[in-house]
Amino acid sequence: MTHLPEKLLAGYRNFMSGRFQTETSRYRDLARDGQTPETLVIACCDSRSAPEIIFDAGPGELFVLRNVANLVPPYAPDGEYHSTSAALEFAVQALKVKNIVVMGHGRCGGIKAALDSDALPLSPGDFIGRWMSLLAPAAESVSNNTMMTTVERQTSLERISIRYSIANLRTFPCIKILEDKGRLTLHGAWFDISTGELWVMNRETGDFERPEAE
Repeated sequence: MTHLPEKLLAGYRNFMSGRFQTETSRYRDLARDGQTPETLVIACCDSRSAPEIIFDAGPGELFVLRNVANLVPPYAPDGEYHSTSAALEFAVQALKVKNIVVMGHGRCGGIKAALDSDALPLSPGDFIGRWMSLLAPAAESVSNNTMMTTVERQTSLERISIRYSIANLRTFPCIKILEDKGRLTLHGAWFDISTGELWVMNRETGDFERPEAE
């Protein structure tokens, strides 16, 4: 009898006999010295868009925050529970990251739900519906554009949500102060699961552009 799914245990065995063997000293250094990643990536929890895989990152190189649809809520020091804000606070204030990347992706289920006004709650708590209501004004505007196809509306809101999250990052005083001092840079990116294409947001224009890939 095992206490984890066998597939996970098999993967762990492969990790121990493979990657851990080649990076043992790296893991020991990280255990002794702690982590010092320079970049925080805010990504969707979709299993198809893992930042560590997309950016070919090794252990300790990325601090990753994942939630439904890679959203950042506005700064709200109201005494409630804020997991995304807590991760931001730790990354910026304790780890002192130099970059924050908001990375969306194609075919995002959360974005699809935001565009579907007839979608029924998955549970009485409707946690996803409540979370995605952060995008309600943008979602309504995109949904009402009858000149766009369903796929175009989905992609548009996926990219708009990235700009939205970056704007909300700037409502956090510590982030705004550090950005203004040139000690923190905010980035946007969008990943297409089907083609592997990465589109990067131009920080001056807001347009998404494809970087050259050899």
